Amino acid sequence: MQVCVIIPTYNNHLTLAGVITDVAAYSNHIIVVNDGSTDDTEEIVKSFPQVQLISYPQNVGKGWALRQAFAYAMEKGYQYALTIDSDGQHFAKDIPNFLNKLEDVRDAIIIGSRNMDQAAVPGKSSFGHKFSNFWFWVETGIHCPDTQSGFRLYPLYLLEGMKFYAVKYEFEIEVIVRAVWRGVHMDSVPVTVYYAPKETRVSHFRPFTDFSRVGVLNAFLVVIAFAWIKPRNFFRDLLKKKGRKKILATLYNPNDSDETKALSIGFGIFMGIVPIWGFQLAVAIFLSIIFKLNKALVVFSAHISIPPMIPVILFLSYKAGEYWMGDRVANIAFSSHISFKSIGAHLEQYIYGSLTLAVVASLSVGLMTYGLLKLLKKSPAAL
Repeated sequence: MQVCVIIPTYNNHLTLAGVITDVAAYSNHIIVVNDGSTDDTEEIVKSFPQVQLISYPQNVGKGWALRQAFAYAMEKGYQYALTIDSDGQHFAKDIPNFLNKLEDVRDAIIIGSRNMDQAAVPGKSSFGHKFSNFWFWVETGIHCPDTQSGFRLYPLYLLEGMKFYAVKYEFEIEVIVRAVWRGVHMDSVPVTVYYAPKETRVSHFRPFTDFSRVGVLNAFLVVIAFAWIKPRNFFRDLLKKKGRKKILATLYNPNDSDETKALSIGFGIFMGIVPIWGFQLAVAIFLSIIFKLNKALVVFSAHISIPPMIPVILFLSYKAGEYWMGDRVANIAFSSHISFKSIGAHLEQYIYGSLTLAVVASLSVGLMTYGLLKLLKKSPAAL
């Protein structure tokens, strides 16, 4: 296994030499990225002849530094990269934890999970930790104990060819979300963390600016997750025998009443048709939790708005809207190429019609589901 250790740094001359010295006790494959430092960082790194240096004059951000290091490491033939911060927050003695875990899970990003309950942890770090973990779960469906930890091990060969946009702190969120979307597994190991006293702590984190960047990134990732990734994963599972069995098991789950199952499917149909495209699934899941419905059935039925069905839904919505328009009614011919642009000139008719169609379809499918479930209970052989 070719594993390198990457140390991105920006104006951490007080701690950098100590971090390199500690890491060198565990690895001879060290890459330091000087992200436009204005102190004597470059001279410090050059005093360690075994260390590989990437340096550029302008400070861009931690994300850019890591992206440059990943590309460099892959060119050098490294399969894995372990990243550690240069501010002394992490301890090199935890490196064996990652390598031991790597023996068991070769194809996973391994996160160094910090103990964020200790008294020395700054309040903004504790809040950011919980905030980031929550949105990672929303975007991927996976619980990760510490999505903000910079102490990580990446399988570089699984990241090859991926496109990233973030260049600052938020990159460490983007990379793990996109990796999970690609199918990369996540794992973690416990690590020690040190927060220097406030008066000596060096931090380049800007609360308002960087939280804003993370917020914008998460908004972007949530839209992608619910508009594309989750529907894609749903149909991938549906095509697999295991996925179909899971849906049937949910439908016949005795823990939910027939009424709840029928309401869940009917509600999913409603949410799949209402004109909030791109947010239908997110809103459906949120409301299914509020109303204590069967989330799996809601998600399943909300996927009525898959691409092949979109022209049909748009056309039927448009036709249903005729009832409400009076002498302002507009006619449109059905076509497999019908799109939002096609009906944009008569948006009011579409909105009225889509809400009407959503109500009628959800009630019809919900009632049929309820009747079918009752019928199947009376005819056990049908199961």
